[in-house]
Amino acid sequence: MCENDQCTSHSGQAPDMRPVYSKASSYPQFAALVDTQKAQVDRKVFHDQEIYEAELRQIFGRAWLFLAHESQIPEPGDFLRTYMGEDNVIVVRQRDRSVNAFLNSCPHRGNRVCMVDAGKKARGFICNYHGWSFGIDGGLRGTDGKVYDTDASFDKASIGLTPVAQIATYKGLIFATFDPEAPSLEEFLGDFTWYLDVMLDNDEGGTEFIGGAIRSVIDCNWKFPAENFVGDILHAFWTHQSGAQAILGGGVDLGARYDELAFQASVYGHGIETNLDKVGNTRTLGYPELVDYVFSRQKAMTERLGEVRARMVGAVSSATVFPNFSFLPGQATFRVWHPRGPDKIELVVWTLVNKNMPDHIKELYRKGVMMTFSPAGVFEMDDGENWEYSTRVNQGFVTRQQPLHYALGVGTRDDSRDLPGIIHKGSLNDANQRLFYTRWAEFMRHDNWHDLQNGETAPPRRAVQQQAAE
Repeated sequence: MCENDQCTSHSGQAPDMRPVYSKASSYPQFAALVDTQKAQVDRKVFHDQEIYEAELRQIFGRAWLFLAHESQIPEPGDFLRTYMGEDNVIVVRQRDRSVNAFLNSCPHRGNRVCMVDAGKKARGFICNYHGWSFGIDGGLRGTDGKVYDTDASFDKASIGLTPVAQIATYKGLIFATFDPEAPSLEEFLGDFTWYLDVMLDNDEGGTEFIGGAIRSVIDCNWKFPAENFVGDILHAFWTHQSGAQAILGGGVDLGARYDELAFQASVYGHGIETNLDKVGNTRTLGYPELVDYVFSRQKAMTERLGEVRARMVGAVSSATVFPNFSFLPGQATFRVWHPRGPDKIELVVWTLVNKNMPDHIKELYRKGVMMTFSPAGVFEMDDGENWEYSTRVNQGFVTRQQPLHYALGVGTRDDSRDLPGIIHKGSLNDANQRLFYTRWAEFMRHDNWHDLQNGETAPPRRAVQQQAAE
């Protein structure tokens, strides 16, 4: 089993067990499937297995991916399992209170070393195949009895769980990347942090996830939900009419000042659309007390965030952090679309609230998320069905020869507003979706971060007065 002198156990030399991270390649033929000039996307990107395998390497093997909220693992030894692409990882709070993450795979035969979804105050993880045990720092602590004591090539100190290449937090959110050469998390997020702060920094006490996670499986390509949340409010007028009628007694309404206020913003493919109506999304949770609560905090939030972002907290809006982390500000739901092949995802949903919220308000948000965006939610069921049929129908042999139309709002770029990112007028627009797929194509095309961070999706280099004023 030893090749090219990589393993010479007969001489007592230990094998090299240092972590190996995949290198990016270049797939110009896949990048060409996104036609930015014609505002068209080739249907192959939603079903082709080869393209999917390239995504795992080019995107999920390099991008910063959301792992957890710090509130989920508050104490040393607290841990949870999640995914980075299709790689299962353990996220664990260290004894020095830092956070690290490791592949949930024993370096002996590859079995899982952690079977449960989450736990508290763990002292380590043990593989149930051969009994190899690992500390919460990922280091190998013991093996199956004394069998390795007489093996001169066995170097326990060099063997452990493979760590992620980099891990970092942004205001409670934990992200990681498998790419040692990736830029910092804040550089990857860029000016989009200004929009993340709508949810993460509208109160001095910070945020937390409450009520555990809601998990479900949807038979769709991961990009459909990601692009839906990055900027597709248009579908709500048709898809969600019955749900809105049941909860609100009428259809979706963007408000009287829509044309004046609404916009889409994109930074490196991360995108948010909003109409700044203050409470449009919050109303759909079905609890008038939540609407009153958001209005009661408008003055405090305006002083902290400025008028634009204060109006976004409960508004009709949606956002995606490229590639697969999305949230709805007004509905307080955060979610990850974990890929499970070109035609399947595992969806994990949490409710995010301010720590300083009254407990009864937190509970209303939790119930509201379950009623609207859960497997049985009045809106989630609508969306899931659309995404499943879009994935399935696009696989037709003749069907997949036809390009898809992403041209709504071409020519609506707005450089007059002093807001971070690439701004387009109106939230009823394909602008953020076009930029989402442009970013996808950049990851397919480029094998280095210099080109990735300086392409078409890079934000304009301009001062933002509202940021400077804060």
